[in-house]
Amino acid sequence: MKQIRPFHLAFPVADLEKTRTFFQDVLGCKIGRTDERWIDFDFFGHQITAHLTPEKAGTVHHNPVDSKAVPIPHFGIILEWDQWHTLAERVKKHAVDFIIEPYIRFEGEPGEQATMFFIDPNGNALEFKSFKNDESIFATS
Repeated sequence: MKQIRPFHLAFPVADLEKTRTFFQDVLGCKIGRTDERWIDFDFFGHQITAHLTPEKAGTVHHNPVDSKAVPIPHFGIILEWDQWHTLAERVKKHAVDFIIEPYIRFEGEPGEQATMFFIDPNGNALEFKSFKNDESIFATS
């Protein structure tokens, strides 16, 4: 199987310092290159860049999934099972408000996954998930 290469995502923020604090202190992301209008983060091995564009930050809508209001758009990462649980506890300790509390979807079924949603200080929705078995990431039944 070919190794997956890191992805890159640029996203809008209204406040770079709040963004730096949240991604570094709450999520544990390392800081990469910076400028007065952007910051690169090591997002669990991937590169994301927060760009200072206040007029674009925080536009979120919702879509019903499993009787929950899933924020759209959102981005995130699929973590290892133990890593996801560690992050969930870390986020709780920082008193971050969840949009969707950490829970297990499809328990005992193909595609069983842990998931949680919350908002960064700029209104960007984030989802972190994990699968008990990575081979079931794209499972349909």
